Amino acid sequence: MQRTLPSGDTVPAIALTGVYKTFSTASGELVRALESANLTVHTGEFITVVGASGCGKTTLLRLIAGLEQCSAGTIAINGAPLVGPSEQVGIVFQDPTLLPWRTVMQNVLLPVQVLKLDARRYGERAKALVETVGLKDFENKYPHELSGGMRQRVAIARALVHDPAMLLMDEPFGALDALTRDQMNLELLEIWSATRKTILLITHSITESVFLADRVIVMSPRPGRVVEEITIELPRPRTLEMINKEEFGKYVRRIRGLLGSGAHDHSGATP
Repeated sequence: MQRTLPSGDTVPAIALTGVYKTFSTASGELVRALESANLTVHTGEFITVVGASGCGKTTLLRLIAGLEQCSAGTIAINGAPLVGPSEQVGIVFQDPTLLPWRTVMQNVLLPVQVLKLDARRYGERAKALVETVGLKDFENKYPHELSGGMRQRVAIARALVHDPAMLLMDEPFGALDALTRDQMNLELLEIWSATRKTILLITHSITESVFLADRVIVMSPRPGRVVEEITIELPRPRTLEMINKEEFGKYVRRIRGLLGSGAHDHSGATP
């Protein structure tokens, strides 16, 4: 639910102001991953973040998730300062990290047990989510019995089961083949349309970033900062046929130009 201030302004779902992140290496060298990063994400937006390898995309996500602390600057989630991992945030990584000894349903219900939520209420929600992600009749299967795409669907359902306000995704489909990745993108858009969760997704694929997003956030090489925010004015629902349209290609070429001549696409699609 989007909060409104007395002034009439809405409270952003995510707000980063002047965020810096510096790491110390094993040799004692200081490495600045992010520098003066500013970003505002509104409730219900689908945001994608692109940038060169090592530009700080994953660091940005981990900061928003509360898994790391920024060296300077502020991060707020729904108007409240972020001080650590938040129940308002669900996370999906490239590796689904499912527990091999638990079934699909048991993996999906893991956050419910960890957070000590009502088992009956959230059990029904888990069943609905498993169906939403296309795994009806697979509830009692184990991870080794599933394909890579199916395991990632389980991870998405698990991230959503406790009904977080937002979903953070770090290259969730990067390890999948091109056809499966296209299908997962379509299914993710269906899930977003049904839930209207705020989604922030990190990707190396320029095509994927344009296909999914309301806005594409382009980051500079390390130290990472936001160099451009591009609003994607393509109609929804999105279809794979759009990828071959000139308007789609213009967005891809613009982002590729911002990232430099070394930028390339890892999605398998050719705009």
